[in-house]
Amino acid sequence: MQKLLLLYLPVFCIFFILHVPVNAQSPADSNNLFTTDSALELTLSGNIRELLNDRLQTPTYHPLLLLYKAQDGNEISVSVEAKTRGHFRKLKENCMYPPLAVHFTQHDTLKHSLFKDQDKLKLVMPCVGDEYIIKEWLVYKLYNLVTPNSFKARLVKVKLNDTKTKKTGAVFYGILLEEEKEMAKRNGMIAVSRKLQPDQTEPIAFLTMAVFEYLAGNTDWSVQYLQNIKLVAADSMTTPIAVPYDFDHAGLVNAPYAKPAEELLMSSVRQRRYRGYCVGDMKKFDSVITFYNQIKNSIYQLYTTCNLLDEKYKTTTLKYLDEFYATINDADKMKKAFGYPCDKNGTGNVVIKGLKED
Repeated sequence: MQKLLLLYLPVFCIFFILHVPVNAQSPADSNNLFTTDSALELTLSGNIRELLNDRLQTPTYHPLLLLYKAQDGNEISVSVEAKTRGHFRKLKENCMYPPLAVHFTQHDTLKHSLFKDQDKLKLVMPCVGDEYIIKEWLVYKLYNLVTPNSFKARLVKVKLNDTKTKKTGAVFYGILLEEEKEMAKRNGMIAVSRKLQPDQTEPIAFLTMAVFEYLAGNTDWSVQYLQNIKLVAADSMTTPIAVPYDFDHAGLVNAPYAKPAEELLMSSVRQRRYRGYCVGDMKKFDSVITFYNQIKNSIYQLYTTCNLLDEKYKTTTLKYLDEFYATINDADKMKKAFGYPCDKNGTGNVVIKGLKED
C-alpha cells in the first residue's frame, strides 16, 4: 500500500512526495547529495575543451577537479575524471554541451565530502538552454513521486574552468543523476542486464512505469533494447523491474530538437502514445489508475509550486496533465489509449530502427 511522507523542500520547489514501494520499502538515502532540492553550485576545472571535443564513439576519461562549497563555506576540491556519453545529445550538431559520465578516482579523500558514497555519476548538460534542463529534472522528480525504484536527480549550477585556455564559461544548470548500482542498492536490489521482452518484467511495476511514460508524453524508451531503461531485481533469478531515465524527448519537456521516431507516425512529442505491450483486459490497469488518481495533487503541486518555471509553461503543463487525467478516468478513452498496442494495424509494437543502450 502507498505510504505518504510529507517532506518540506524549502528552496525552489515545495511539494509533497509520495513514497510508493512497488516491491518493498526503500531505505533512507545514505548521504545528503540527493536529499535536498537546492541547486548545488560546482565547478569543473581542467582541460575542458579537450573533454567536450572528445565525442567519438568510444571517448576516453579526462582528469578534472570538481569544486564545490561545503555548508561551512569552505571550498572542497575532489579529483575526478570525466568523459562524454550518450548518443543523440553527444553529437555536436545536436547539442552545445554533451552529457558527461563523472568517475570519482580517489575514494579515500571523499569520506567527509558530499560525494562520500559515490563512485560514478551522470551529469546532464544543457543541450539548447537551461529551461529544458529544469523541465527534465522535474520529470525525474515526478517519477520519484511514483516509486523509489527511480533515479534520484540533483539540480546543479555548473561552471566550467578551462585551465589550458584560461577561460571560464558562463554558469548553467545541469542534473546530477544517481548511479545505477546505487539506485538498486538503495532499494535493496541489484542492477541486472538481460535481453528480455516487456512482459517478462514485473507486471504491475511495468504498467505503472509505462503509464508514467504516457503521462510524460515520452515514447523514447524500450525494454527490449534497454533504450533509456535500466533493470533492477532482488537477485539474479528474480523478475526484474524496469526503471526509466533520460526524459528530454518527453512532451512535458518539449525540447525544440525532440521529435518522435518516424515509425510511430506521430506529429510531435506532445502527442501521447502508449508504448506498453498488449493487455487485453483493461481491469489489469485498475490499481495503476487508482494510484495515479491518488497522487494527482502531488503531481500538480510539483509544477505549481516550482519557482524556476515561468507562468506560461505552468499553464500549458497543467492543461497537458488535465488531458492525461481526462483519459484515464474515461473508460472509452482509456481503452483506446492503453489498448493501442493490441491494434495490429497501429504502431504500438513497431520496431524502431537504431535503438541503442545509453
